[in-house]
Amino acid sequence: MTQKKEVKIAGLKVIDNECIWMKAGVVTFRLCDNAYDCTSCPFDTGMAKAMKAKTKGKKPYKPPAWAEYLRKRYKNDERPCRHVLTGRIDPPKTCPNNYECNHCSYDQWLDEFDLSQKPKVKEVKSASGYQVAEEYYYHPCHTWTCFQHGGFSRVGFDDFLVRLFGPMDSINMPEIGTKLKQGKTCVSFERDNRTAAAISPVSGTVLAVNYGVSAHPEIAHDDPYDKGWLFTVETDMPKRNLKKLFYSSESMEWIDEESQKLLGLISPEYKKLAATGGVPVKDIFGSVKGLEWDQLVTTFLDQ
Repeated sequence: MTQKKEVKIAGLKVIDNECIWMKAGVVTFRLCDNAYDCTSCPFDTGMAKAMKAKTKGKKPYKPPAWAEYLRKRYKNDERPCRHVLTGRIDPPKTCPNNYECNHCSYDQWLDEFDLSQKPKVKEVKSASGYQVAEEYYYHPCHTWTCFQHGGFSRVGFDDFLVRLFGPMDSINMPEIGTKLKQGKTCVSFERDNRTAAAISPVSGTVLAVNYGVSAHPEIAHDDPYDKGWLFTVETDMPKRNLKKLFYSSESMEWIDEESQKLLGLISPEYKKLAATGGVPVKDIFGSVKGLEWDQLVTTFLDQ
């Protein structure tokens, strides 16, 4: 993920993406690369072993080792909530639960609140007339993911896909609890008795589904990066999921290449029109004669 600007908090020197071990003063420098999902972080696991954390056999819940350091560090002062330290929420918020987040109702509520929120699109740029949302990661088969705190990520169709295949009659979502694997089918859609499947950009477990899009597929077509998100996933190792995804300037270059590929399928002569700055129609398949559904699925969805 990209480096973030420093976030100043009164009484503390907090960097927005500091590892919790760094905030606790255990290590001098470490930036979080796992969306603050400590439970699946190999560095956290390694630090726990280094601190001689005992995990053999069935034992009562024991807070992570960093929690002990936070308790000691803020023993005589106001103990800020872990989510204040990570920059997830603004101060003041004091931990009333001895840093045992697993038993904290506020911690659970915050995760549920995040799941209910739609992605915040900071900026949308144009590549060959197609919209590309900033700070989103894109799979080569035209799905996107937007990472959030706690290892959660939203998934949806990109603007190229919805313009290419046009308005969908139905979208078949995965059920909550479904295990997804990056590069494998996650959702299917139908139009005029033609079907196609989209690829999951991340691996993980489905935690929430946008039932509004299930009932009204046109939302995904008209607003793919905001209201048209499809589902939320608790990702397995967010950092590993990023290796095969496009981001920032790479996304723009990739969409330009995909546009050229599409123009070549329509007619080699159309490639000359790419520099005119025109915006692609909302329904390419339904507007351009000679385009075959199966050919588009094979070429752009890798099926």
